[in-house]
Amino acid sequence: MKIRSTILSAIFLLVTIIACGQGITREQYIELYKNIAIEGMRTHGIPASITLAQGCLESGNGNSELAIKANNHFGIKCHTDWQGNKYYKKDDDPGKSCFRKYKNPKESYKDHADFLRYRQRYASLFELEITDYKGWCYGLKKAGYATAPDYAEKLIRIIEDYKLYQYDTQGTGRFTPPPSPTLLAQTDIHTPAKSSPLYKYSGLRTIYERNGVPFIISNSSDTYESIAREYNLFTNELLRYNDLHKNTELAPGTIVYLQRKKNKSKRHLEIHIATDGDTYYGISQKYGIRLKKLYQYNNYKKGDILHIGDEVFLRKKRR
Repeated sequence: MKIRSTILSAIFLLVTIIACGQGITREQYIELYKNIAIEGMRTHGIPASITLAQGCLESGNGNSELAIKANNHFGIKCHTDWQGNKYYKKDDDPGKSCFRKYKNPKESYKDHADFLRYRQRYASLFELEITDYKGWCYGLKKAGYATAPDYAEKLIRIIEDYKLYQYDTQGTGRFTPPPSPTLLAQTDIHTPAKSSPLYKYSGLRTIYERNGVPFIISNSSDTYESIAREYNLFTNELLRYNDLHKNTELAPGTIVYLQRKKNKSKRHLEIHIATDGDTYYGISQKYGIRLKKLYQYNNYKKGDILHIGDEVFLRKKRR
């Protein structure tokens, strides 16, 4: 009831402002969207202060052309992966640029959270503490979110002038990522390792990395025995790295880890939402986590199967 009352109050405030023909003040903007930002912090691990400060700055407190006509509060452009509605306007680039258009501001906030959480360029931000708003501000600038040289300082000024940091300690319960298709697709993207000592054994193929663990993608002529020889490993050792037993056949296109997988997922990536065909083994390979640990985190009993929508914990459950 309390949440519903807060939402109704926010809607009433917005309707009143529009009816009076006035622009939204920064204080009113913060009041309107603080609860959405706090919810985004709980589900995506992004400080509420960062979300609110970016919303204030990028949308002109909700008064910009993009915010009014496209419900786009964060200046996110279409990019090649955007399948939704589009809005074209002039910006710093020559001609008109394509921006994402949303049904309502809440949808914009949700997409902003997905945009930061599931793109590799922002991954390092999630190693920071949820209360380190300055680190987040400088991290966003370094990752290229905006081109303005003083972007980080602008965000920090908003956060401190309006005490937005107070919201970073509210509602920070267990991190529960939504069942986002973006998340599922992102974890299937193979990221080449910038450098690897394993190249001294074989420079004939690319070394990839997931969860800090190097792996390769098998081809049609590979066997576990041949890969073990190629990288100066024992076959049983390679099989153990991949939670397999003897006499396992290798299909082309399989992820083959070349070192022991980790005991848990990366920080802030704590849950996988099962889709059709998922298995515990497939998930352990997908995230670079030891199968034994995955079983422990999920109280696995022999014969358990996954169903669509099941939550699979990738780290030890928080109390």
